[in-house]
Amino acid sequence: MKKNNPFSGLDNTAVYGLLFPALFFLFLGHGIAGEKPEGDPSILSPGAELELLFSDTFFAEGPAVARDGSVYFSDITFTFKSNMQAGRIWNYNPNTGITKVFRSPSGMSNGIKFDAQGRMIVAEGADYGGRRVTRTDLTTGKTEIIAGLYKGRPFNSPNDIAIDEKERIYFSDPRYVGHEPIEQPIMGVYRVDPDGTIELIVTDAGRPNGIAISPDQKSLYVVSNDDGSLGFDRLPEGTVFHKGRMALLAYDLSKAGTASFREVLVDYSPQDGPDGLTVDVEGNLYVAVRDLTRYGIYVYTPAGVELAYIPTPKVPTNVGFGRGMESNTLYITAETDLLRIKVKKKGYQLPPR
Repeated sequence: MKKNNPFSGLDNTAVYGLLFPALFFLFLGHGIAGEKPEGDPSILSPGAELELLFSDTFFAEGPAVARDGSVYFSDITFTFKSNMQAGRIWNYNPNTGITKVFRSPSGMSNGIKFDAQGRMIVAEGADYGGRRVTRTDLTTGKTEIIAGLYKGRPFNSPNDIAIDEKERIYFSDPRYVGHEPIEQPIMGVYRVDPDGTIELIVTDAGRPNGIAISPDQKSLYVVSNDDGSLGFDRLPEGTVFHKGRMALLAYDLSKAGTASFREVLVDYSPQDGPDGLTVDVEGNLYVAVRDLTRYGIYVYTPAGVELAYIPTPKVPTNVGFGRGMESNTLYITAETDLLRIKVKKKGYQLPPR
């Protein structure tokens, strides 16, 4: 289904790297024609192809696969362009091919992950959203708030989620859109312990976006995507400003859950930085790169060496692996679309409890 560009009328520098290039792609059945995936044959089969699963969202984000194999993903309905729609979480059933709304309003959900007990952890953003992190038991349907305030003040706009094997939850807290006051002095990364304690563990990432933890639990990967503004929805047309750090960063993650900066794995400047990312069982990173000169999913070694490239028909936002027999299926959100592709590596998932 053809969708209108939700960012039409805004200056190119004002849109968090989300403006769409003037390209058209041909859809042949469920396969997407165009530039082919390429790279290390241990990552991608020569004939690997993207498959379009769903294309009826306003702005898709955060694909995550539940224990039953169904895919949950966010639909961020930027209120200033969607006539005040209140956000959705969709559910895609790979057995039937049916996609339906799981929850709306969604609290303007963005990143989604599942913990070791199969509960859904959601980062709810600003723009009339929850500005919190919630946990939902899919069996009972009950939801609880696990991070609502820090030092008595609301978060900026929780964006993405990572969970370690000690059941500690990590989330990034930037701000890209929303009328709400910005009350946290740092756009950082937080850790939520099982007892409910919340700690600010990363303060030097710039504007943190996607986050992921390595399978050996020793590295925290943080995307910095600093568009240079504090709300592209409120900028006068034609506003010009300077972008900040656009990079994939690696932090040493201690056993206690603290993080210390280690290195810049990839510097994307002056192009836009990535969005979300995930890891396979060998620690390779699958990153949604938004560089408009060559966007798509990039696969890197833990040292930041490019192994493979999966071009996407629209600018990608996030990635997540399947489970069980489908653990080598990579799900991708890209603007309005949910897609998938088979890779040769299995995705890393938390051991079930």
